[in-house]
Amino acid sequence: MQKDLAIVIPCYNEADRLPVSQFKNFLSVQPKVSVFFVNDGSKDKTHEVLWALKDQFPEQIEVLNMPQNSGKANAVRMGVRQVILQKNFLKVAYLDADLATSLEECLRLSEYVKDEVLLTFGSRILKLDNQIKRKWYRFLLGRLVATAISNTLKLSIYDSQCGCKIFEFQIAEKIFDEVFISKWLFDVEIFFRMIRLFGRSEIQNQIREIPLRAWVDAPDSRVSPLYFFSLWWDLYLISKHYKR
Repeated sequence: MQKDLAIVIPCYNEADRLPVSQFKNFLSVQPKVSVFFVNDGSKDKTHEVLWALKDQFPEQIEVLNMPQNSGKANAVRMGVRQVILQKNFLKVAYLDADLATSLEECLRLSEYVKDEVLLTFGSRILKLDNQIKRKWYRFLLGRLVATAISNTLKLSIYDSQCGCKIFEFQIAEKIFDEVFISKWLFDVEIFFRMIRLFGRSEIQNQIREIPLRAWVDAPDSRVSPLYFFSLWWDLYLISKHYKR
């Protein structure tokens, strides 16, 4: 049976913070959605937690174990490649394990992937009618980084780094074919690959940035605060590689 959506969840030491009940509640009412967990070399009991979930939803959950931690970019890529091997999904998404963006929001955004639109992603735009809860200093640093990325891409993107992106199945095959340069800034590479496929002038027809209705800032981020100082080097390497 062809399913609507596969959601890839990269996991690293998530045993104590994985929102298990949210996954259970969602999968119980969404039989055409599957979740592909990628256990990225965790050193805690993440493996046991994921397999306990799989036992309850054997037709909707897959668990891919990586022997060593390789970073979010590779974990997401390996998860997407696993989805592609099954060839029975219309769309492929990835989300952070803490579900800062909820499964329900991901499913809502996936509905925009149709016709010409091949990629949609969430945007943490604070508006009067949404619930975006973000620490002020993360917001300021995030805006600085997002502006630099938008200028590098030469695209008007407000929030390139939001961890909720949904792809049409065949475009996911092309985007995730090559290994990423950066472990954390791979979202920028995704946009560069879309530009490479469709051209910068036409890309607005294939991509939609959708404001989220809700987003919660996770207290225990897997990205070190010190990465802020080295991400600029990553951004330089990415820009240099894709502008060759």
